[in-house]
Amino acid sequence: MVLYREVFPVERGDFASAGSASSKIKRTLKKMGVDPSIIREVSICSYELELNLVIHSLGGELVLELTERGLTLISSDRGPGIADLELVMKEGYSTAPESVRAMGFGAGMGLPNVKRHSQIFSLESEIGKGTKIRSEYSF
Repeated sequence: MVLYREVFPVERGDFASAGSASSKIKRTLKKMGVDPSIIREVSICSYELELNLVIHSLGGELVLELTERGLTLISSDRGPGIADLELVMKEGYSTAPESVRAMGFGAGMGLPNVKRHSQIFSLESEIGKGTKIRSEYSF
């Protein structure tokens, strides 16, 4: 049973606000007394997922859900989808345009970092429809 759920909309190309959803998620988890080690992992994942939404999607949302046993972070977008799920999980692989790389983003570490810092990680994508990523943690 979900005890708490919050949705954070993320707009395509909104670099000015990038990171604000992940900061709110971190503050919420601190207020709820979640273990600091889990907050650290979730903070890394939420930031990476938020930037992926800004860079690669046509817009989407981050959703934070808490239950008695743990929490789930869900990123879902409207977007082009991911053609090669294996390739996108390789460190250093990126489809970010040069303009994004010039700002210091798009190094190809986002999804590998999310997987590394999740207890349970899942990635689903459909070309022309979008992508859904789940990062789960147990208490």
